[in-house]
Amino acid sequence: MVEYRIDRGSGVPAYVQIVEQTERALRMGTLKVGDKLPTAREVVAVTAINPNTVLRAYRDMEQAGLVELRRGLGTFVTRSLARPGAEDDSPLRAELTDWTARARAAGLERADILALVTATLDTYDNERHSRTPGDRERKEEDA
Repeated sequence: MVEYRIDRGSGVPAYVQIVEQTERALRMGTLKVGDKLPTAREVVAVTAINPNTVLRAYRDMEQAGLVELRRGLGTFVTRSLARPGAEDDSPLRAELTDWTARARAAGLERADILALVTATLDTYDNERHSRTPGDRERKEEDA
């Protein structure tokens, strides 16, 4: 089960953080089709946010086709976002874990690491843009 953590200082609305954390869990295979999300009451107890915020996140995910709200039963995952290479036991994940440990040992904080990864991805995508479609184009082609 996913455990939501809300960063009140991030400037990102809490409902967006819930959606992003759920999507991340779906990509990593932590959540699978058929899994039940925590109830709004459970999320509120852990995060101290408004229940309507949780419900908004769940509705947004339902509209995106990621989950299904079953009255009286809960909210269940209906679609996976997992891709090969993201699993816990993948070689890519192991390499990234090692790299992250080296970055932390070098004194980088979470925000530094995220900025470095984002900048690297941006550079990579910009260099390859003329030869291969970006993520958004690829997503549209898959649909």
